[in-house]
Amino acid sequence: MNMIDPALARGPEAEDGPAQTVGTLHGIGLGPGDPDLLTVKAVRLIQAAPVVAYFAKRGRRGNARSIVDGWLKPGVEEMPLEYPVTTEIPFAEEGYRSELSGFYAEAAARLGAVLESGRDVALLAEGDPLFYGSFMHLFVRLQGRFSVSIVPGVTGMSGCWTAARAPITWGDDVLTVLPGTLPSEDLVERLKSTDAAVIMKLGTNFPKVRAAVAAAGLLDGAIYVERGTMSGERVLPLKDKTDDAAPYFSIVLVPGRGRRP
Repeated sequence: MNMIDPALARGPEAEDGPAQTVGTLHGIGLGPGDPDLLTVKAVRLIQAAPVVAYFAKRGRRGNARSIVDGWLKPGVEEMPLEYPVTTEIPFAEEGYRSELSGFYAEAAARLGAVLESGRDVALLAEGDPLFYGSFMHLFVRLQGRFSVSIVPGVTGMSGCWTAARAPITWGDDVLTVLPGTLPSEDLVERLKSTDAAVIMKLGTNFPKVRAAVAAAGLLDGAIYVERGTMSGERVLPLKDKTDDAAPYFSIVLVPGRGRRP
């Protein structure tokens, strides 16, 4: 009778000791800014994770971190991921993409080291993690190596149209979401071809966006929302906003006017 070496029967795991368990990356949608708009699942995972990571402007605490201030448990390890640039410029610009690519690669390496140590990480994402979110850039870099869970969140635009008390679509209305970084002619063309619109990424693009909304004949019904659901919330008709200042958390809404029952 052939005999099998017991060490071979146990396999390499038994020979070298048990395989190390790696951690799970949790992408946590935080909603539009009001801490009470986090889901129950989001709060549970944030409080269970030994490490909480979040994006922030260099030298700043960051809005994501502020949102969870009342939910974090004492002793949690915090990992700020500081952007090299935050200006809203076209993503197609090579210098912008190159700098961000390096940042995301470095952030992925930092998170990967923690996950390899066996600890879970809750990575905070304002709004929804898969909607114009920085989380996505780390997700695609890490998903093949580690377990990743994603907790959806209320989008910033949903929080803004709720703050404005503005029904955004009716019946068969088509909603178009536009980044303000698009060229002016593209903004005008897309606004003319849709029933309702949300324009994000304003910043220094705001004068161009306002002019595009006017050129599309939609200025009278458009709404400007700043810091929707957050402290300092501001809502007014776009035509009444005469200055050019538009902070990071600002958005333009063009509600639909479709058929109503």
